[in-house]
Amino acid sequence: MGPIERIFERFDRHGGNDYGGERVRQLEHALQCAAQAEAEGAAPALITAALLHDIGHLIHDLGDSPAARGIDDRHEVLGQQWLGQWFGPAVTEPVRLHVPAKQYLTGTDPGYFAALSAGSVRSLALQGGPFSETAAAEFIAQPHAEEAVRLRRWDEGAKVPGKATPGLAHFRRYIEASLAAA
Repeated sequence: MGPIERIFERFDRHGGNDYGGERVRQLEHALQCAAQAEAEGAAPALITAALLHDIGHLIHDLGDSPAARGIDDRHEVLGQQWLGQWFGPAVTEPVRLHVPAKQYLTGTDPGYFAALSAGSVRSLALQGGPFSETAAAEFIAQPHAEEAVRLRRWDEGAKVPGKATPGLAHFRRYIEASLAAA
């Protein structure tokens, strides 16, 4: 089985799982996030990262909503490692950095915290909370941090029940382009 088939198999098997207590499922969230990236004209690698940023939730064996049970599943690291089999840093780094991007935004954008869903607030506490000014400066200086911040904003906006999006097959071309670039 090739990488795209393995990725799609994860969504087939686990895409209907609960998304951290939100009112959307894992696949709905991924598709909404990727659709926002596409609508903003993001590069194929960043659209791919937006689609796959939470793939770690579909890999671990901690069950649905581990954050609700006080567990940080470190899905961003697991996802980055799993995707690293096939993709380069233009995909894997925004995936790895999308959780620190939440910490960055909550530490630097006064309105961002107020816009977080209850599930995001709960997971933020498990992930270490908002960054200090020093930590925020160190984060944003990293390669791919700005892409991770864009991804994080799409991530928070991708929790709309029943929102129409293209299906998973629509995003295959971006995955293929990202594989070819790696």
